[in-house]
Amino acid sequence: MQLIAIGESLKKLDAITSQSLLSKYPQIDWKKAMGLRDIISHHYFDINAEAIFDVCRTKIRPLMMVIETMLNDLQNE
Repeated sequence: MQLIAIGESLKKLDAITSQSLLSKYPQIDWKKAMGLRDIISHHYFDINAEAIFDVCRTKIRPLMMVIETMLNDLQNE
């Protein structure tokens, strides 16, 4: 459920910033991050548990670091 919440939040953030904020941080594949939400929400019978585990193990920390950078950048504007 947390991955769904992350994906949904990213979609909303992208929409309210007119797709201008996320593009400043290309180290994350934002399209895939948002797309994972759709897969989990709508294609749950096709989910590969190992792939989801790998996302949690390897992608969450870099995502968190970039979001922290984004917050710092926004506060310093």
